[in-house]
Amino acid sequence: MLHHFKYRIIAFVILMVALNSGCKSGAGHSKKETAVVLKADNFKHYVDYFNTMEDENIKAAIPNDSAWTWMEKNVPLFECPQQNFEEIYYYRWWTARKHIKKTPQGYAITEFLVDRSYADKYNMISCALGHHINEFRWLHNSEYIEQDVHLWFRGNEGKPMKKLRTFSSWTADALYNRYLVNKDDKFLLDMYPDLVNEYAAWEGDRKRKDGLFWQFDVKDGMEESLSGARKFRNARPTINSYMYGNAKALAKIAKLKGDAKQESYFLAKADTLQKLVETKLWNPKSEFFETFTEKDTLAQVREAIGFIPWYFNLPQKDKGFEKAWLQIKDEKGFSAPFGLTTAERRSPRFRTHGTGTCEWDGAIWPFASSQTLTALANVLNNYNQNFVTKTDYFKQMDLYVQSQYYRGKPYLGEYLDETTGYWLMGDRERSRYYNHSTFNDLMITGVVGLRPRADEKIEVNPLIPQDKWDWFCLDNVLYHGNIITILWDKTGERYHKGKGFKIFKNGREIAVSEKLEKLVSE
Repeated sequence: MLHHFKYRIIAFVILMVALNSGCKSGAGHSKKETAVVLKADNFKHYVDYFNTMEDENIKAAIPNDSAWTWMEKNVPLFECPQQNFEEIYYYRWWTARKHIKKTPQGYAITEFLVDRSYADKYNMISCALGHHINEFRWLHNSEYIEQDVHLWFRGNEGKPMKKLRTFSSWTADALYNRYLVNKDDKFLLDMYPDLVNEYAAWEGDRKRKDGLFWQFDVKDGMEESLSGARKFRNARPTINSYMYGNAKALAKIAKLKGDAKQESYFLAKADTLQKLVETKLWNPKSEFFETFTEKDTLAQVREAIGFIPWYFNLPQKDKGFEKAWLQIKDEKGFSAPFGLTTAERRSPRFRTHGTGTCEWDGAIWPFASSQTLTALANVLNNYNQNFVTKTDYFKQMDLYVQSQYYRGKPYLGEYLDETTGYWLMGDRERSRYYNHSTFNDLMITGVVGLRPRADEKIEVNPLIPQDKWDWFCLDNVLYHGNIITILWDKTGERYHKGKGFKIFKNGREIAVSEKLEKLVSE
């Protein structure tokens, strides 16, 4: 009897050790992270449908017949009662996957599927690199974006690719925001010297004597604009906001590194740029951030790039700058039937450049829409103001969703008519699946409202009006090494987890509210 009892005790101890080791959170998660509430197979029909929409004439690392297997392993799951939101969510992951390209030097992420004459090696174009990082940071497999970034900065015999700085960049900011999702300080600190060198290079050839940065509109990826031209050296809200965001990010990375001197160095640069943007680019007459021309005068026209300072939380709070956001509700401003225009509609030069040469004189570009919506989410989360609300944000997200259809099917292209929703040159091969914007990052950080943080608290602030949806769920989100589930169930009958708004961490409820409101777990 004692002999059998002894082995029962040993077996019990082994079992308890195994159970305890399996309950660890964080980095202890295996590669088999799974959703807590949603079932992946319930969404496979979207991919089956998308695969039937085309003859797959261009295949990259993950062809259509492998798309669902890849998505099942990599993407957060989402469902809601508004079917087009759900469909475009999965469509955008399906299209993003098309741009993952296997090269002899690792994965690359392309902008166009068809080869472009002005691209770098492997058909890479740097214009939307910041968008790529912000979108791909939510994938479970980190290799795709990490290898792409390494290629850009070290793919030319250890040096940056020749065309890395063909376009303005907010890469340092995007990589720090990626760190806030995965907390991989090793990768971030390894990239730090490259990012410092890139910042210095921009200072070397784009910095004016007054401290502002200038850029050709075409090198912002925003050619044929109302405020400039392909060869005008204007101080634009774009590059100046990007450099502010990069400086703030480099200061934070320096702090992670324990380098107080470099932290102060980059904070000072950010402070200087903040003051310059607020004093030289702000037009008190139009109450908007405008381009400051090479003739040292304001452009006297509102463009969507005037919202970009809030993408980086640049404008100081309680100074009245937020009044600019009234323009997204004004039909003479940026409000159009299919979204937010790239220039104000009241301008006599609105849509006067014609069609066919990448005009930013008013037509809707997803590149700009995703920047403006990211900025708007920051305003609603980080500023006390009475000019815009969740309703305004959701309305624009709804229009952004509606715009991503062409002839009744999901579609993503370069730019579209603001009143008809017609994709300009949408039948051109180069336009299909244009990887030049974010959408799922907006869904996660804006609509559902998961706000990445450096500490271990989990903050969620959904920008969905209280009575818009009775239920929704975002599941299988890999965040700080844990699986996060966020759900709203007005009656409790949809998910059988009880009524209300809830956050789960590795399947354990950590925060709850009866209303759809901001939650911060302790």
